[in-house]
Amino acid sequence: MTPEVVDVRILVTGGTGQLGSAVVAWLRAAGEEVRVLSRRAAPDVVRGDLRTGRGVDNAVAGVDAIVHCATDFLHETALARTLVEAARWAGAPHLVYVSIVGVDRVPLGYYRAKHETERLIAASGLPVTIQRATQFHGLVRRLLASATRLPVVPVPRMSFQPVDVRDVAARLTDLALDDPAGRVHDFGGPEILTAAELAQAVGEASGRVRRIAPLKVPGETFRAYADGGHLAPEHREGRITFREYLSDHARM
Repeated sequence: MTPEVVDVRILVTGGTGQLGSAVVAWLRAAGEEVRVLSRRAAPDVVRGDLRTGRGVDNAVAGVDAIVHCATDFLHETALARTLVEAARWAGAPHLVYVSIVGVDRVPLGYYRAKHETERLIAASGLPVTIQRATQFHGLVRRLLASATRLPVVPVPRMSFQPVDVRDVAARLTDLALDDPAGRVHDFGGPEILTAAELAQAVGEASGRVRRIAPLKVPGETFRAYADGGHLAPEHREGRITFREYLSDHARM
């Protein structure tokens, strides 16, 4: 049963997901009343579906700001369009959108969708803030974890700048509580590490130390990665390192 909607300052879309739930926790720790929009039934959640629009008008009603954490690999821009249209009717609250570093440099389909969504939001007429972040620790770990089960671990010759979702959530909380700022500077993890170094850390954390074989991977997308199109070396603002994340994850 959908809980009664009361006036709150901030709506978090995708608020039961990895990033969204962390944003909700930070906002509530700051003393904010938060409304959570999710397709999944859960306590203290307003159910709504950005793909169909069902429940979205109800979710955005009366809020001062929206942190848009919901994402969809196939329908990213469509979700944002539904949210923007509802927000316009709801009095134009401040819309904070989280994107990815390199969406304008790496020719990956999902990155292109994120970049298109940035442009949609920037041209929406709403007061907006757009934050690009580097890859989350959890994504990098998942990409490498299965490979560490092999006798020899093949990894691409490229580097990553993984960032902790808790650090990104703290940043989004600050942005939501501040004035709209357009596209702000990128937000990256504290370290830039090669894929080989990251694979070694994953192997050590899991007790599966393997020989690592860096490989050159052909193709336009991997060339953009190898050239550092997804990195933000001047913005190492995350605090939690990859090894610290692995240590925390082992205790969970």
